[in-house]
Amino acid sequence: MEDYIINVSQIEELQMIKDVAGLEEILQRAKVNIVRGGQVVLVRVDAAGNQNRFDTFTNLEEMTAYRKNVLKYLL
Repeated sequence: MEDYIINVSQIEELQMIKDVAGLEEILQRAKVNIVRGGQVVLVRVDAAGNQNRFDTFTNLEEMTAYRKNVLKYLL
């Protein structure tokens, strides 16, 4: 199964504009990927366009904790 990559800059952008539906869509796709046996990788893209991995989720507990953190101040 392929990794599902989340660009945290995009997450931060959606948080700033309070786009809960957009965040939920990304997080749901990530959850489905984990259920199917894949991983979710958090990356930050630098100015040169390189993706720097800094966290990986492999189970629903980790993904649920991340979701809760992302939506903490929006719900």
